Amino acid sequence: MKATEVVERLKQRFPNEPEYIQAVSQVLETIEDEYNRHPDFDQANLIERLCIPDRIIKFRVNWVDDKGNVQTNMGFRVQHNNSIGPYKGGLRFHASVNDSILKFLAFEQTFKNALTTLPMGGAKGGSDFSPRGKSNAEVMRFCQAFMRELWNYIGPDCDVPAGDIGVGGREVGYMFGQYKKLTNQFVGILTGKSQEFGGSLIRPEATGYGNVYFLKNMLKTRNIDIKGKTVLVSGSGNVAQYTIEKLLELGAKPLTCSDSDGYIYDPDGIDEEKLAYIMELKNIERGRIREYAEKYNVKYVAGGRPWSEKADIATPCATQNEINGEAAAELVKNGVIAVTEGANMPSTPEAIKIFQDAKVLYCPGKASNAGGVAVSGLEMSQNSGRLKWSREEVDERLHQIMDDIHANCVKYGTEADGYINYVKGANVAGFIKVAKAMMAQGII
Repeated sequence: MKATEVVERLKQRFPNEPEYIQAVSQVLETIEDEYNRHPDFDQANLIERLCIPDRIIKFRVNWVDDKGNVQTNMGFRVQHNNSIGPYKGGLRFHASVNDSILKFLAFEQTFKNALTTLPMGGAKGGSDFSPRGKSNAEVMRFCQAFMRELWNYIGPDCDVPAGDIGVGGREVGYMFGQYKKLTNQFVGILTGKSQEFGGSLIRPEATGYGNVYFLKNMLKTRNIDIKGKTVLVSGSGNVAQYTIEKLLELGAKPLTCSDSDGYIYDPDGIDEEKLAYIMELKNIERGRIREYAEKYNVKYVAGGRPWSEKADIATPCATQNEINGEAAAELVKNGVIAVTEGANMPSTPEAIKIFQDAKVLYCPGKASNAGGVAVSGLEMSQNSGRLKWSREEVDERLHQIMDDIHANCVKYGTEADGYINYVKGANVAGFIKVAKAMMAQGII
């Protein structure tokens, strides 16, 4: 297998899907050597079977707004690979949602889920509907209409969606209620549910907490303590909030937060009181991050991202491709020692090369943000057994899973000079698990 040739064939078959091609390229170039050690993989054309989703489901979603007007959106579910378990991956409600973005996310999710060692395949879905600016009643009607189309294709042993950008506890609750109404079954069909009806403790915090647990492991490889380190955080949603919370708990100093309108820089650091304000602003009032700057009289940069500010560590927690080559060069110039991704594919290929050439500790999201889906898997286990684990038990399991993922990245990613290529380590570790399962199950 030659990675460049496979990517070229995929480009011809799936034109105008840049995010998908980017994700596939980044994985294939790192697993090429490992793949070619197994001639039986090539005989079974495993690589194309691994890159192309099992199926893509598309549907129209009709819903009625508060003025009585009928609105139409598109709904999607990309079921990528279920070799090691039921399809598992989030639902994203955002205007940018399209085939390319969901295919890249489902592809990445397959490897991320394999890294957790839990029995979960990879999927992703969503809609070009955006909850921003909509009333609760409008969001409810949309979620119910969306589930009326999706419910035929999912199930606790088939495909278990979760939340993602634009889909939090409110949206999950509305969709769960509609699934229950349609099927007359109370099953763990969605993860990220409220505590009152089957949700897991630590699930809201899991992606952010796991991101910091992984970061701590990375720093430990160079005998660096996270305490006292300054950190640039992008985003202000769930992942960013709980990344900041865990950073504070471990003694680090987060300096920034952002949303799609711009970012704030607080030189005194975002402390517990300020974080509580961000959570209320974003989770309850659904306001904009500039209001933080107005309240605390700190720097706000409209339309900007925080990567030009000086800090020890950067952790992008917003969206894909938010750190380009120019931003990466600025971070390296300013002395950043580690970059750990809370979002999915937030660094471009140019940015990754700059980090790795500078020997910066850099980890891709499929490893460092796997804590969210890991606890989703633990939520599925609790639902299947009709159990409820304590906060401490779930957090301990999460911490162990992140430690194990880090150990596998080190195992497969350590290079001759001692530098740990976390991209290669994560990709090879996830690939080996999925590939062996596919081979064992035959050509299907």
